[in-house]
Amino acid sequence: AVHFGPDGKFYFNFGNSGRQIKDKEGEPIIDQAGNEVKNNRRPYQQGMVFRCNEDGSDFETIGWNFRNNWEVTVDSFGTVWQSDNDDDGNRGVRINYVMEFGNYGYRGEFTGKGWRDKRTNMEQEIPLRHWHLNDPGVMPNLLQTGAGSPTGITVYEGTLLPSVFHRQVIHCDAGPSVVRAYPASKRGAGYEAEIVDILNGASRDKWFRPSDVVTAPDGSLMVADWYDPGVGGHNMRDLDRGRLFMVAPQDHKYKSPKVDVSEIEGAITALKSPNEATRYLAWHALHDQGKKAEDALKALFSSSNPVYRARAIWLLGKVEDRGKHYINLAIKDQDPDIRIVGIRLARQLSGINALDFIEKLVTDKSPQVRRECAIALRHDKSLRAAGLWAELAMLHNSNDRWYLEALGLASDLNADACFSAWLDKVGDHWNTPSGRDLIWRVRAKAAPDYLIRILKDNNVPPETHPRFVRALDFHSGPERDRALESLLDI
Repeated sequence: AVHFGPDGKFYFNFGNSGRQIKDKEGEPIIDQAGNEVKNNRRPYQQGMVFRCNEDGSDFETIGWNFRNNWEVTVDSFGTVWQSDNDDDGNRGVRINYVMEFGNYGYRGEFTGKGWRDKRTNMEQEIPLRHWHLNDPGVMPNLLQTGAGSPTGITVYEGTLLPSVFHRQVIHCDAGPSVVRAYPASKRGAGYEAEIVDILNGASRDKWFRPSDVVTAPDGSLMVADWYDPGVGGHNMRDLDRGRLFMVAPQDHKYKSPKVDVSEIEGAITALKSPNEATRYLAWHALHDQGKKAEDALKALFSSSNPVYRARAIWLLGKVEDRGKHYINLAIKDQDPDIRIVGIRLARQLSGINALDFIEKLVTDKSPQVRRECAIALRHDKSLRAAGLWAELAMLHNSNDRWYLEALGLASDLNADACFSAWLDKVGDHWNTPSGRDLIWRVRAKAAPDYLIRILKDNNVPPETHPRFVRALDFHSGPERDRALESLLDI
């Protein structure tokens, strides 16, 4: 499925049987990072998530190394969510917040090896081992949901359903016959979540096989059910029947509001809709109006509803010649989610140097905002970017894997400069829990020497040694070889 994001871009994916994306002429696509979009570990492999303009331009690969990722969804702030199925029978189905440019660990990053292949510091439980979660450079999972066959997913941004579901991921899993919500709360630079069932057929209707869920224009949920006694292996036994369900409060009668986007007022009303197709019409109508829609969008941005505010600032930022103004407005906002939209806007607009805005936010009190600053540095190899990375690294908390991995993916293409800038700041005080985290993750040529120094340090708990030994597998070259030789000199 292709989804329309609040930024006017398309979001979609393929699973681990996907091999390559090509253009309409059959030519390979080179994405904005300069990589061919192909399953070849240079650097992409297995399932992937993509973003591009409607005409296919500005193509980005925003996540990779998934197994059987059915569908991707995006909320009004531009945050991406997705489920992923394990190799069948391993109780490893997962829900992911898709941190942009992240490796999601289905296969070994450089070797392509599977979860059964032995490696140092392997996870004890198979559902966790399945995703290489102990490896540096692998994004954490939002949730592990056990056995299943995950299918359609959406973010509910309506208000008809109870508040526990507002702004939350809602997801179908055909295996256990359920539709669930995953109410999430912020945890450091990432999230933690719980599970709340919406529809559960396991006890009375095991033929319930939900394949997709969407939000209707009136705020109710529509669930598609392919209705079959079995699931998996493409072995359907009932080819004739299926069902649609509406989920709404008792006595609610479905009514689809009229949509008229020919005038700005009607387009603003449509932009507030919880329904993606309605917002698609509204977004294009308002974008086409350009500066004529600016006052109406500014009024929407002054709303108390953060979802409406996010939708408005995305469009305001794309009004011709007004990008910098609205980015500055967004990054000064009291709501960290709006500040995040500001950073994402800065990355998308041509003629804008995102570093000018990141510089104002590297000490932001929100680790999620700082996470987004780090992500924005990934493709900038300047010394200025390395200096900003070092400032972000100084604020790393050793209990926040999300933040650590954001720093890691931000430094991967500029690792030596970033590591050097951090060492200049930290000086002799590098050997702390957070400092050892950074050394474990960063791929700089100087890092192996520090890994060995950690392993030789009698104050470092021996039970942590396998973690640092494993990190050495992600380095190569003479610097690593010399570091390993020095390990013998004890």
